[in-house]
Amino acid sequence: MNKKQPSKEYKKELLKRLKDPEYAAEYLNAAIEDGSKEVFLLALKDVCESRGMSKTAQKTKLNREHLYRILSPKGNPQLQTLNTIMQSFNLRFHVEPI
Repeated sequence: MNKKQPSKEYKKELLKRLKDPEYAAEYLNAAIEDGSKEVFLLALKDVCESRGMSKTAQKTKLNREHLYRILSPKGNPQLQTLNTIMQSFNLRFHVEPI
């Protein structure tokens, strides 16, 4: 049995679920709560992949290669860029007291 098969199936199912804006919002919120920039960027990349990177790049008017670069673990996107990406999914950041 191929050990990579369950991982591919998990990723496929995850990307399917991330097409739902409510699921995507919860997924991104969980990544934010982790407190790691890298975890959040990976989660945002997953959401982008669920919608199609080329389609996301087109909607945000960002170059697809640039989109991959800013969502990489070493990426350092500006808040405005993150807002543009989030808005393309009909999502937004929200701040609340703890």
